[in-house]
Amino acid sequence: MKRKTLIILTTVVGMALQSCNKDKQSSNDSSNNPLVENWDTQFEVPPFEKIKNEHFKPAVLEAIEKHNEEIKSITENTDSATFENTIVAIENSGQLLNRVTSVFFNLKSSNTNDEIQALAQELAPTLSEHQDNINLNEKLFERVKKVYNDYTVQSAEKFKLTGEQRMLLDETYKKFVRSGANLSTEDKDKLRNINKELSVFSLKYGDNLLKETKAYEMIVDNKEDLAGLPNDLIEAAANEAKARKKDGKWIFTLDNSSVMPFLQYAENRELRKKIWDAYQSRGNQDNAFDNKQNALQLANLRLEKAKLLGYKNFAAYALEETMAKTPENVNRLLQQLWNPALAKATIEANDIKEMMKKDGISGDVMPYDWRYYAEKIRKQRYDLDEQEMKPYFSLENVRKGIFDVTQKLYGLTFTELKNMPKYHEDVTVWEVKEANGNQVGVLYMDMHPRASKSGGAWMTSFSDQYTKDGKRVLPVISIVCNFSKPTADAPALLTFDEASTFFHEFGHALHGLLSNVHFRSLAGTNVPRDFVELPSQIMENWAADPEVIKMYAKHYKTGEVIPDALIAKMKAAGTFDQGFATTEYLAASLLDMNYHTITTPISTDLNSFEKQSMNSIGLMGSIIPRYRSTYFSHIFAGGYSAGYYSYIWSEVLDSDAFQAFKETSLFNPEKAKLFRTNVLEKGGTEDPAELYRKFRGADPKIEPLLKKRGLVN
Repeated sequence: MKRKTLIILTTVVGMALQSCNKDKQSSNDSSNNPLVENWDTQFEVPPFEKIKNEHFKPAVLEAIEKHNEEIKSITENTDSATFENTIVAIENSGQLLNRVTSVFFNLKSSNTNDEIQALAQELAPTLSEHQDNINLNEKLFERVKKVYNDYTVQSAEKFKLTGEQRMLLDETYKKFVRSGANLSTEDKDKLRNINKELSVFSLKYGDNLLKETKAYEMIVDNKEDLAGLPNDLIEAAANEAKARKKDGKWIFTLDNSSVMPFLQYAENRELRKKIWDAYQSRGNQDNAFDNKQNALQLANLRLEKAKLLGYKNFAAYALEETMAKTPENVNRLLQQLWNPALAKATIEANDIKEMMKKDGISGDVMPYDWRYYAEKIRKQRYDLDEQEMKPYFSLENVRKGIFDVTQKLYGLTFTELKNMPKYHEDVTVWEVKEANGNQVGVLYMDMHPRASKSGGAWMTSFSDQYTKDGKRVLPVISIVCNFSKPTADAPALLTFDEASTFFHEFGHALHGLLSNVHFRSLAGTNVPRDFVELPSQIMENWAADPEVIKMYAKHYKTGEVIPDALIAKMKAAGTFDQGFATTEYLAASLLDMNYHTITTPISTDLNSFEKQSMNSIGLMGSIIPRYRSTYFSHIFAGGYSAGYYSYIWSEVLDSDAFQAFKETSLFNPEKAKLFRTNVLEKGGTEDPAELYRKFRGADPKIEPLLKKRGLVN
C-alpha cells in the first residue's frame, strides 16, 4: 500500500515519534526547534534524535505563517501572471510546512503515543483551514486562471512549455477548481466546514482502530490449547506475554502476524472463534473506540462535498482524475471478476465443508473455519505445508533477493548506513546508487510490529525527488511492515505471502527512488491511485517466479537453496484458495463503491448498510469483506476512498506488463529500461495510460490476470 503524506488530513493515515519530553517549551515558541532549522544531517534526512513531541505544534504554526507570506507575495505581485511567477511559485511555496508535516504524519503510525494522537486531533482543523485558505484564495486563483486561459486559448508556441510544465499547469488549475475555487462565498464557507469535519472524523477513525487493535490480547494459559500452532508462533506468543509481564502464558494479538497464523493452524475451534470475533468486530463494539458513527459521518460528508462541487456522488468526484474515470467503469471491472471469483469460492467452500464433516463438524462453514481448513486441504492436495517453506524465507534472505532482482533489472546497489538518524531502533537505513556510483536516494525500512505502530504495510516518503538548479535532489523514501520479530532460536521468518508483501512495498519504494522529474508534486508516487499500484504489484511477479525464488529462498540454518520439489508444489498450489482471496477483496471494493456512490445521505445504521450491500452482491456467509466498515482504514482513514478497486485495476496492468518479461526473459534489459523510463522515472508528468502504452506498446489485456488468479480454465 502506498500512503501519501498530504497537508490535507482527510487523506492521511498519520504517523509519529516515540520520544516524549516533559520539559515543554511554549507551544508558540519555535526557537531552537530542529524541525524549522536547516538540517545538517547526511542527505538532509530528518534529525530524529533531536525532534520531540513539543516541537511539532510551534513548527507547524511557523510553517503556516511562512507559507502564508509566500502566497501573499504571489498574489501581490504587480507583474502580469506567468507560468514562472505564479504556477512555479505556488509549486515551490509551503516547503517548510511539507517538511514538518511529513515528519509528523509519516511517523504517527510508526511509533505513536497519546500525546501525538491528541496533537494530531488538535492540528487537524488548523491544517484543513490553512489548505482551504490557499485553495479558495480568489486573488491566487485569478492568477492561476489567467495563466491557464492564456495557454489554452492562445498558441502553445507562445509559452513553449515542456510536457511536464503543461502537466503542472493543468494539475494546478484543476486542483483549485476541484477544491472549490469557483464556488460562491456562501458555498466556500460550507466547504470549509465540511473539510474541517472530514479531517477530524478521519483522524478519530484511525486512532480508534489503532487503540482497539493494540488493546486486545487473547491469553492462553493451557498448553493443550496451542495444539496445531507452529513453534515460532508459540514462541512469539510467549515473548509477548513476557513483555506484558504475564510469564508462563501465551498472548495472541490482533496484529496480522499473530491473528492470521492462529486462524490458520489452531486446532481449538472455540479459540479461533474468539480471536476471529475480536478481529472482525473492531470498531463495532459500542465502546469508546466505536467507529460506526465516524464512518457514517465520513460517507455522508463526502457526499455533501461532492454535491457542493457539482458531482452526483463522491465516487464521481474522486474518480475523475484516475485511469478509471467513472464509477461505472470501476463497477464494470469488479462485476466482470465477481461471478467467476464467487463461483470458485463456492467450490472451495464445499471442499471445506466436506473436510469439516470428517472432523465431526456439521453445519455451515464459518469465517473462522476457512483459513484452518484451507491450510489442511492445501497440505493434503499439494503436500504443501507453509511451515515447511518458512525456514527458506528469512527476512534477510528475502531482502537480499529483492536487492539482487533490483540490481539485475536496474543496476541499483544498496549499502546500509549504520550511523544515520532513526526514529526507532528497529529501523535500518540504506544508501541507493546507480551501477556507475551515482546516488539515487535514501531508503528507510521498518519491519517489525510494536504496540505503538499501526498494522499493515505501506510505503511513504520523508521528501520527494525534484530538480533544483539543474541538479536532481535525492528522495528519502520509507517502507513500513509488520513482520514477526526474530526469536531466540531463529531470525525473522516470513510466510511466502509476507515475502510477496516485502517485494510489493519495495516496488513502491522504487517508484519513489527512481523518480526523475522537475517538480516534486509530480514526483514518484504522485500519480492516480489506480496507477500507483503497478510498480508495486509487478514486483510480486518476480517474487513468485521459480527462477527468482531460487535466488533468495535459502534455509536460514544450512544455506540450502529451496528444493525444486518444494517450488513445484508452490507452483501447483499457485491458484489455490484464490476464489476466497479474490471474493473477499472484491467484496471490500464493492462495499467501498457503495459507500461512495450514494446520492442521498445514509440514514440507516452502519451495520445494516453493510449487510444490505453484501446481500445485494450475494456474498456467502462463510466469507466477509476483507475489511469491514469499522476497520476499513484504507477508505475512512487513508487515501483510498472510492479507490480500493485500484489494486485489482493495477493487477490487470501488472499481469499484462509482466508478460513482456515472460515472453522474453525475466531480466530483459530492454524491457527493464522501458519500464524504468516510462513508469518509474516519470511520476505524474504524463497521462498514465499513455505511459503504459509507451512501455508495452498496447493497452493492457485482462486475460493474464484471470489466468494468474485461476479464474479461467
